[in-house]
Amino acid sequence: MRDYDEVTAFLGEWGPFQRLIFFLLSASIIPNGFNGMSVVFLAGTPEHRCRVPDAANLSSAWRNHSVPLRLQDGREVPHSCRRYRLEAISNFSALGLEPGRDVDLEQLEQESCLDGWEFSQDIYLSTIVTEWNLVCEDDWKVPFTTSLFFGGVLVGSFVSGQLSDRFGRKNVLFVTMGMQTGFSFLQIFSKNFEMFAVLFILVGMGQISNYVAAFVLGTEILGKSVRIIFSTLGVCIFFAVGYMLLPLFAYFIRDWRKLLLALTMPGVLCAALWWFIPESPRWLISQGRFKEAEMIIHKAAKINGIVAPSTIFEPSELQDLRSQKQSHSILDLLRSRNIRMVTVMSILLWMTISVGYFGLSLDTPNLHGDIYVNCFLSAVVEVPAYVLAWLLLQHLPRRYSMAISLFLGGGILLFVQLVPPDLYYLATALVMVGKFGVTAAFSMVYVYTAELYPTVVRNMGVGVSSMASRLGSILAPYFIYLE
Repeated sequence: MRDYDEVTAFLGEWGPFQRLIFFLLSASIIPNGFNGMSVVFLAGTPEHRCRVPDAANLSSAWRNHSVPLRLQDGREVPHSCRRYRLEAISNFSALGLEPGRDVDLEQLEQESCLDGWEFSQDIYLSTIVTEWNLVCEDDWKVPFTTSLFFGGVLVGSFVSGQLSDRFGRKNVLFVTMGMQTGFSFLQIFSKNFEMFAVLFILVGMGQISNYVAAFVLGTEILGKSVRIIFSTLGVCIFFAVGYMLLPLFAYFIRDWRKLLLALTMPGVLCAALWWFIPESPRWLISQGRFKEAEMIIHKAAKINGIVAPSTIFEPSELQDLRSQKQSHSILDLLRSRNIRMVTVMSILLWMTISVGYFGLSLDTPNLHGDIYVNCFLSAVVEVPAYVLAWLLLQHLPRRYSMAISLFLGGGILLFVQLVPPDLYYLATALVMVGKFGVTAAFSMVYVYTAELYPTVVRNMGVGVSSMASRLGSILAPYFIYLE
């Protein structure tokens, strides 16, 4: 019996139909670049200090010295979470005593920021941090927000694979695309941190489900020679385009609600793609829906200007395919020794790469320099990384390609620890080179994993591997915020 590639060989590899699918599925990934990294700006923490009420009876000298100083990077800066006891310094001010001259500030009693905080607006006009005071005792909520998003990604990775294997790639693609866009829009109207966090979990579920469904749909529709380009240069570069646009949007829109609204709009436009992206014929065949598969193949032939055979599948092939049709569950990833080994190794590989990729991407606010420039550079460096990944996959075995990328990323990042503190530009450059290597590995691992699994459990296998990688990304924010 001929396989699918042999049956559809008459369509060619790179006709108008294949180019249309390549572009549209890749374009559907752009909103993922927004949502995946938007927390960098939505939950940005500006410089802050305790607020001293205007009603407080303080002289200008005492108002300027109401907050104790602390050492940060070798210089004294106002403390972010403490102030001198307001009642005490009000009494000193009323008595006409001067801070530092008549009163030893180091001996003064301190208190927490009972009247809230004053936030610098040099970088952000507002974020969820300034909106709900997620600083000091509540600063744990910032990395927790990111972890909740990746928790949603984890659940989505697990569920989407099984759903799209059961209900179809296209249906899951557009349902989860709407889920990502819809819940992002609802976040704009969040009344408190809890509402924002719960919605962020649902956004994460839709974000990864959309990505995995688009990836698998493309690999199943496109021919083998185009499949690698789609996996490494198509969806990945369009994700990077969304990622690059994020700091540009954030630079001009400094209010988090307005920024979120702007980032949601492109997702709405993707709904129009429903009428142009077909279901996977491979999936339809695996479900025994041969007539629908033939209709899609005939339409593709028409778009390519090719006359399709009147009968694409021979009756004997249909009978063989029907007899092979089985229901599959996640347990099939563990039944045979070969598939079980593939699953275990894929899980370990995805976890390692994910920690490096998301850790470096989310760490851009902590790098020296402008946060918008650093975030943009972190996105731009992904484009040559994807080109390198494509070249390696074209000319080297998959294992060697993965090893080269991982050694490049990991080796360079080890050297960052040896850079003197005053050479911060060199440290930033090395971080970007490390991100380059890890990103190349991240793009190749999708291809590597998808090619190891058979069609009937491919989406499930990629989904479970992707799910495992989120365990590392859930922990990554806490490593970033350690000081």
